[in-house]
Amino acid sequence: MARLAQTAGLTDIQREILSTVRDFVDKEIIPVATELEHRDEYPQQIVDGLKELGLFGLMIPEEYGGLGESLLTYALCVEEIARGWMSVSGIINTHFIVAYMIKQHGTQEQKDHFLPRMAAGDVRGAFSMSEPALGSDVSAITSKAVQDGDEYVLNGQKMWLTNGGTSTLVAVLVRSDEGHPEGTAPHKSMTTFLVEKEAGFGEVRPGLTIPGKIDKMGYKGVDTTELIMDGLRIPANRVLGGATGRGFYQMMDGVEVGRVNVAARGCGVAQRAFELGVSYAQQRHTFGKPIAQHQAIQFKLAEMATKVEAAHAMMVNAARKKDSGERNDLEAGMAKYLASEYCKEVVEDAFRIHGGYGFSKEYEIERLYREAPMLLIGEGTAEIQKMIIGRRLLEEYKFQG
Repeated sequence: MARLAQTAGLTDIQREILSTVRDFVDKEIIPVATELEHRDEYPQQIVDGLKELGLFGLMIPEEYGGLGESLLTYALCVEEIARGWMSVSGIINTHFIVAYMIKQHGTQEQKDHFLPRMAAGDVRGAFSMSEPALGSDVSAITSKAVQDGDEYVLNGQKMWLTNGGTSTLVAVLVRSDEGHPEGTAPHKSMTTFLVEKEAGFGEVRPGLTIPGKIDKMGYKGVDTTELIMDGLRIPANRVLGGATGRGFYQMMDGVEVGRVNVAARGCGVAQRAFELGVSYAQQRHTFGKPIAQHQAIQFKLAEMATKVEAAHAMMVNAARKKDSGERNDLEAGMAKYLASEYCKEVVEDAFRIHGGYGFSKEYEIERLYREAPMLLIGEGTAEIQKMIIGRRLLEEYKFQG
C-alpha cells in the first residue's frame, strides 16, 4: 500500500480534483505553513491560489458558477488541505457552510445574489452561533432581532467567528420572539440573518463591530473573532429563507456539513502526523539502528496507521450518507468524534516518536501538537457528539416492550 486513506469508487473528475489539490498542498502550503503559523499571518497567497483553483465554488451548483461537486469531494479536498495546514481548511469551511445553507434554505433572490460571487471567492462567508456565555447550548442564545417596519434591528454579542475579519458575509443566528406565541420552544423562535459587511476590523458597517483577532494557542493564521451588534439594521429580505423561526434548523443542517469537515480535518492532520512520525523513525538512530526497527516504535506506527484508516473510512461514510439525501447526524457525529479523538492520539504518538525534537519549533510536529486540540471542541465537543449519537441510537433501537 503506497499511501494511507485511499477512497474507493471515485470518478475520474474526483480523482483529478484531488490530485490537483494534493499537488497544490505539497508545493504551496507545506513549505510555508509553519513559518506563517508562527507569525500568525493570514495566508493570502495560499487563499488566492485556492481561489484560482475554483475551490471556493466546489459545492456550489454549476448554474451559479460553481463546480457542483459532492460533499464527499469537498471533504476529501479538506482532508488534503488540512494535511498541509489545518488553518487553511478552516478558511474554506465556514465559507462552505454558509454557501450550503443558502443553497439549501435561501430564497431564489438570495441564491442569485450571493452564490455566484461566493463561487468566485469574491464574497467570503462566516457563520455565527456561539456567544460569550454559551457554547454548545444554542438554545440559550440571547442576541435578539426586533422587527421595525421592513427592517430588523439586531443587538447582542457573538463569539468564536472563524473568518470573522476576512469574511464579507456572516450568517448570524439570533432570537426573534415576535410572531411566535409565548411559550414557544427556544429553538423554534430563532432566525438566521445574512449580514453583509466590509472585510477588516473595527466598525465594519453601522451597528456592527469586529473588535480584533482572538489570540489562540494554535489554529493561527485564520482570524477568529467576536462580533458585536448594537442597533444593527438588516432588511427583511436578508432573513435566510424569507421567514423567521427556522434559523435553528438551518444552522443544524449546516453544522452537519461542518462536522464532516472537522472529521476530514482530523483525518488530514492525523495523516500528516503519521507521515512525519514514520519518516523521522527511519532517520533517527538509537542503539545502532533506526528507531523504526525497534518493536516499540513499530507498534506505535501500526496503531497510528490503523487510526488514520478508521477515521478516514467513517468520514467518507458520513459524507456519502449526506450526499444521498439521507439523515446523517448519527454518522457525522460518529465521524467527528472518532476523527478528532484519533487525530489527537496520532499527533501525540508522532510527537513522542520525535522525542525532545518534537518540542522544538523547528519541527513541524510542534505545530500539529498545538492544532489538534481545536478539533476536539470545534462544531461540538466530544460530549455533544456522544449525546447526539446516544439519542439517535435509542431512536433506531427503541425497545418494543
